[in-house]
Amino acid sequence: MREPVRVIVLWFPDWPLRAALGASAAEPAAILHANRVVACSVAARAQGVRIGQRRREAQGLLPSLRIVPADPGRDERAFLPVLRLIEAQAPGVQLLRPGLALLRARGIARFHGGEAEAAGALHALLASEGHPDVRIGIADGPFTAELAARGADPVLVVEAGASAAFLAPLPVHALQDPEVTALLLRLGVRTLGELAALGAARLRERFGEHGARLHALAAGADSRPVVPRPPDPELAAEIEFETPLAQSDQIAFAVRQSADAVILALAKASLVCTEVRIDLTDDDDEVTSRTWLHPTCFEASDLVDRVRWQLESRGAAGGGAGHEAPSLRGPAPGGGAPGVGGLWLWGAAGAPGHDDEAHRFRGIARVRIAPVAVDDAAHHQPGLFGSGTDERLHHAVSRVQTLLGHEGVVTAVVAGGRLVADRQQLTPWGERAVPARPADHPWPGQLPDPLPAEVFVPPRPITVTAADGTPVSVDARGLLSAAPAAVDSCPVRSWAGPWPVRDRRGDATGALRGERLQLVDEQDRAWLVLHLADAGGGGVDPEDDRGGRWLAEGRYH
Repeated sequence: MREPVRVIVLWFPDWPLRAALGASAAEPAAILHANRVVACSVAARAQGVRIGQRRREAQGLLPSLRIVPADPGRDERAFLPVLRLIEAQAPGVQLLRPGLALLRARGIARFHGGEAEAAGALHALLASEGHPDVRIGIADGPFTAELAARGADPVLVVEAGASAAFLAPLPVHALQDPEVTALLLRLGVRTLGELAALGAARLRERFGEHGARLHALAAGADSRPVVPRPPDPELAAEIEFETPLAQSDQIAFAVRQSADAVILALAKASLVCTEVRIDLTDDDDEVTSRTWLHPTCFEASDLVDRVRWQLESRGAAGGGAGHEAPSLRGPAPGGGAPGVGGLWLWGAAGAPGHDDEAHRFRGIARVRIAPVAVDDAAHHQPGLFGSGTDERLHHAVSRVQTLLGHEGVVTAVVAGGRLVADRQQLTPWGERAVPARPADHPWPGQLPDPLPAEVFVPPRPITVTAADGTPVSVDARGLLSAAPAAVDSCPVRSWAGPWPVRDRRGDATGALRGERLQLVDEQDRAWLVLHLADAGGGGVDPEDDRGGRWLAEGRYH
């Protein structure tokens, strides 16, 4: 039998909960598989919940226990970044299971001047990256090192040749073999030291080769080798131009081969890419990076389109100020029209009118395409039934987006805010919808559901008049000067309000003070209108109770 090698085991307690809940892993929670607890949080264990309990028993001890189904794939995906972090310090890491990693101690111990120093360096690195609870054990063989890690605080080193003495007082449950453990307990063998004292020959006679293996573990002679996980496939592709290119069509044509190489590398690994980062380096070594998402998965043509769109957006950003819609909180900026096409690219130093005409156009010297998020290709295979309509819709929308540009096709998401225009956020097709303002936060004065089907961006001016034809106004106390009788010269059939809207009260230049009304006219049009306290949209003099204007925020259908 081979001599056991010195190994380092890194144990991340309650990893399945960390992978499933993230920062919420501190709350009472448990992972269940086959209706039994396989992992539970510290808060749950404090209330008596234990691994192996049935669901009903665990919930009987803690009715508020949060139940999460087991998902080994999720746990492994969440653990991969941690493995890469360890591999950056010591290559040759073996994944025993999600939350438990193994590596040889010799190389990293030589580098840091000792095993304890190496363990301390690994713990400091992982703690700085958000894993302060990692436990590290160093011993002869993986079995002893794992038990040392489980008893570490945060590092435990079992000296060479001392594994048998370290294991002797531990219970036989450490073998994690319930059937053999139950039999050993009935025979009166309760510790690993007592099991090792029986001898390998007697255990082989009773349990066969499995018994000999158990004896080797109990005696600290675990000779299993470290089998490093295969390295991650090289999925990124890069192309460098001898002469920097300035035309977006030329660059898009040149990167086609690199895009094909990325997709081919993904196919060989049975993966697909759902998120990609594209880095553009110009001839001044300035790098423009952007991460792109896809509703399903990228093809080579999709990658080329993203390169072209990034080039066009870069050219438009360098070509002049973009035109912005008028705002309720101030006048519209007087910028010019945005650049279109992006056929020629320039940066800040090469903007039109720059003195140095020789550097007016900045070319692209290097393009790098790097997958950020990948998924198993089996999850993206077309189904036999039921997916035809979705596939046709996706291809049709993607084709339109290719023709119109990245922001030519958008999807809407409801964000937070007090004004209806602020709550409407448009996201380009394929991008992850991340609201600029969380919709679940409290927004006093926010319009409740249902929201208007048609939102005017920017809000358009509208007239609200009384029965005598005079404009309706709102005083400083939020009271109407008269009942609304007409909206846009159309008689009002019914109305409700006013409701106050107050935004940015502490901002003297951007504060907004107004009142909302809902109006239904005789043409069955339902309006949402906003009365601003003054023409500038800012603060209002309390003595001025008749100034203001009406704006239509939206219309109900």
